[in-house]
Amino acid sequence: MQTDPKPGTLYVVGTPIGNLEDITFRAVRILQTVNLIAAEDTRHTGKLLQHFQIKTPQLSYHEHNRTSRIPELLEYLVNDQAIALVSDAGMPGISDPVYELVKACIEAGITVVPIPGASAAITALSAAGLPTDRFVFEGFLPAKGQKRREHLESLQTESRTLIFYESPHRLRETLQDLAQVWGSDRQIVLARELTKFYEEFWRGTIAEAIAHYSQREPQGEYTLVVAGTPATQLQLSEAELKAELQQLISQGISRSQASRQLAKITSLPRRQIYQLALSL
Repeated sequence: MQTDPKPGTLYVVGTPIGNLEDITFRAVRILQTVNLIAAEDTRHTGKLLQHFQIKTPQLSYHEHNRTSRIPELLEYLVNDQAIALVSDAGMPGISDPVYELVKACIEAGITVVPIPGASAAITALSAAGLPTDRFVFEGFLPAKGQKRREHLESLQTESRTLIFYESPHRLRETLQDLAQVWGSDRQIVLARELTKFYEEFWRGTIAEAIAHYSQREPQGEYTLVVAGTPATQLQLSEAELKAELQQLISQGISRSQASRQLAKITSLPRRQIYQLALSL
């Protein structure tokens, strides 16, 4: 079914994450025939448009101008203009400020139509070799170490496969935090430069990933796919936890070390166990 863009409609258009051949025929047609393209970075999207000889005018829409741009884009839509919304790569709305515009359109009674396309998270998951029946996408972890570790602790009992995005300059720190909070024996897949010439999948444990990247400089944007916590982990009552903590502490192990050790074999966050240790 092929139809022209409908007036007053926002089209959320997926674009390639690397290889330009991954764009769909439908996406090209929509980009060619709408009145306006709202792009995260007009220079970046301009290269895509030039490749496919698309001459539709662009307007920037990104994290730093969304507050002023949303009313402007709504005005275009109310006046029966069709707009295509694109991000720098992949499906808009994944780790970018598309949500606010889509929500504003829905509240204003404006039709929103998705034009499906590539997504780094799903692309990495499909070839990772980890369970795909249940998974959770977490996007980028906090940049600061303490907040990053706290967020990882909140996910310690998550049994679904976890997907993260990470930049090359923070990859080593993130791997160290994963090992500290979740233990070093979890399975992890690091996918880099997806769909591009240097596409690579690295598979192993978190400890092996740390060793691998201690000998190699991280390059390119990474998608991390991490196994969830095993369903066979011990389920201990508070009384049993206290008894285990008391036994470990009596052996000369610090409260912090004991808490970390028990967190690896139970389904509880280390911070929660440590608070219990302090009460002994």
